[in-house]
Amino acid sequence: MQATLDEKRFISETGLAARIAGVSAPVLADFGFRLVRVKVSARDGATVQIMAERPDGSMSVEDCEIVSQALSPVLDVEDPIPGGYRLEISSPGIDRLLVRASDFLRALGHEAKIETVAPVGGRKRFRGLIEGLHDDGAQTQVKLRRTDAKPDEDPEVTLRLADLAEAKLMLTEDLIRAALRAAKQAEAEGAETEGVKTDEAPRRGPGRFAGPKAKPQAGPKPAASKSKSKKTQS
Repeated sequence: MQATLDEKRFISETGLAARIAGVSAPVLADFGFRLVRVKVSARDGATVQIMAERPDGSMSVEDCEIVSQALSPVLDVEDPIPGGYRLEISSPGIDRLLVRASDFLRALGHEAKIETVAPVGGRKRFRGLIEGLHDDGAQTQVKLRRTDAKPDEDPEVTLRLADLAEAKLMLTEDLIRAALRAAKQAEAEGAETEGVKTDEAPRRGPGRFAGPKAKPQAGPKPAASKSKSKKTQS
């Protein structure tokens, strides 16, 4: 299963966040990015947090600025947000949300915390190692080896992605080491392309935004933000 720009999320927003997601996702796709999550909070007045990434899971500081500049005028025109607000763009971070099947494939062997919409086997919350992903054409399921299972419980559980309310990687030492290895590999790949002519260098997403992969961040730290204020007519 390959991560593509148009891969659907199995977790979606509701209410105002859903309206913002509907406006934002097509704009992100035009610039080579995928929407991860939209969150609206009352922090600092009103804050709209948009988490995005490239299909390979990377998101640099420069990428965040590109998204901010692309989304700001569109949100102003579509006006899905009542009143003034603060726009924040961020990467998914290391302990990221898992919202697509390809996210689970990249996270194989790592520990995740999962919550289902309805109880499965009498419970809605699970924590365990992601062991596999199965797609039979009708539905996609994730296999989890529970780390929170009691001695008398079966540690193996299979959950349908369509039944998940939220899924998130746990920030473990193994995950941090994997992120560091990925960062070193990205740096090495960037060094190999130095001195190569522009028209011969590998391209990521839209050509004018091509560049080396970003170093993973410890968390979804907003890298670009812009305050918005809306005028009212008397």
